[in-house]
Amino acid sequence: MSQDSGFKVNKTKILILKNQFKDLQSKVKANEPGCLQYDLCKSKSNPQTFVIMEQYESQAALDAHGKSEYFQAAFPALGAVLDGAPGLEFLDRID
Repeated sequence: MSQDSGFKVNKTKILILKNQFKDLQSKVKANEPGCLQYDLCKSKSNPQTFVIMEQYESQAALDAHGKSEYFQAAFPALGAVLDGAPGLEFLDRID
């Protein structure tokens, strides 16, 4: 189970996003053994466009991530740096 979240960030808030994400990423890695990937990537063609690439071993692991206290706390702060609505895509891996 994979999820990609693409979004544009206000150019004056990119550093804030990076710092907030690093904090959240460390909590995810420390507390979510079902999370296989949780990375922030930046577009090469637009420095304000980012994607969070996530991969989970199961739907239950993804659900647990979304319900975690640290994710719920970080979500409003991450949303505050966006320049528009994010795009969310759920994906199934093809082996």
